[in-house]
Amino acid sequence: MKTTTALSTHPNGLVRFKIKETKLPEIIVLTTYPPRECGIATYSQDLILALKNKFKSSFLLKIVPLELENEPHLYAEKMEEALNTNQQKSYINLAKNCNQNNQLEVVLIQHEFGLFRNNESDLITLLSAINKPKIIVFHTVLPMPSQELKNHVAEINEEVKSIVVMTNSAAKLLINDYNINPEKISVIPHGTHLVEHLNKEVLKEKYGFTNRKIITTFGLLSSGKSIETSLNALPAIIKENPDVLFLIIGKTHPSVAKNEGEKYRNFLQEKIEKLNIQEHVLFINKYVSLPVLLDYLQLTDIYLFTSNDKNQAVSGTFSYAISCGCPIISTPIPHASEVLKNDTGIIIDFENATQLAVEVNKLLLNPTFRHTISLNGLHKMAPNAWEN
Repeated sequence: MKTTTALSTHPNGLVRFKIKETKLPEIIVLTTYPPRECGIATYSQDLILALKNKFKSSFLLKIVPLELENEPHLYAEKMEEALNTNQQKSYINLAKNCNQNNQLEVVLIQHEFGLFRNNESDLITLLSAINKPKIIVFHTVLPMPSQELKNHVAEINEEVKSIVVMTNSAAKLLINDYNINPEKISVIPHGTHLVEHLNKEVLKEKYGFTNRKIITTFGLLSSGKSIETSLNALPAIIKENPDVLFLIIGKTHPSVAKNEGEKYRNFLQEKIEKLNIQEHVLFINKYVSLPVLLDYLQLTDIYLFTSNDKNQAVSGTFSYAISCGCPIISTPIPHASEVLKNDTGIIIDFENATQLAVEVNKLLLNPTFRHTISLNGLHKMAPNAWEN
């Protein structure tokens, strides 16, 4: 609560104070949220925690989680409302409740096209019906859009007060490919964690990796991760670095597991056996907690990001790795291309295992350069820490 004081004069001449309480303004955040397992859920959790820590006396944040009808989640905190993205009535009810909330100042929407697949018209109806200022965060901006996609983004743009993207490349796409007014767009980079760095060798001993050179990738597993690129590079890496161990951290993406089971993981395991590199690959097949993840990343000697999705704008996994001082080798998604400049990391071509092997070997055999890249990455990303 905010309090204000006012003076009044009592009939006997005494001055007295009246204390009036006013409620804090509210912001609704419409997003996926843990325990739902997706990158936007993790991003939103970090963002909301940072905002609450910094501005808890200025405004109140309320989460409205995005739900699927057949996949309900049990949240750690009480949610007053959820948006069932498959149910038209849910959009109507949310708009009505937003409009009736006199304390509500802003509705912030974390957007990914897949979250509203087949319900695009319902999203527009929702945005149009809410009579409060709306901000939308585009986590993906696709280049060379079809006319249908261009029209859909134009409809969203018509209904929101401002648009947030995380890279300059995404902002340029909105301006050039979608004809969005640049004055309406804000570029706010993906947040990173301020990590209290621990001794790498101590952490390796803790997790049983003593005397191993660790290369790592992590995230919810799907074929888009192109992990086979790293596996194909491993024989050439092992030849020069026989003590190398490749950690693949993360369970299969829930939607992938639902639609095709463990088909991709099985494909990777078959490739490992075919290449005879079983002693150099370790699957950590679970959704690890943040403290454990940060440990794994801090003991990592090189982090690999090998997406085969040329339209992927940003990566939360990439941001976590930089937070932990990982030297990064990455395919050229816009996020990587903007960050990994001037010895902040190394860019390789999409699905190029030969190039990947060469760059990994260079780094593993040059600890001084690894250290330089690590420090450069930390210095460059510090302004983007959630706390800042």
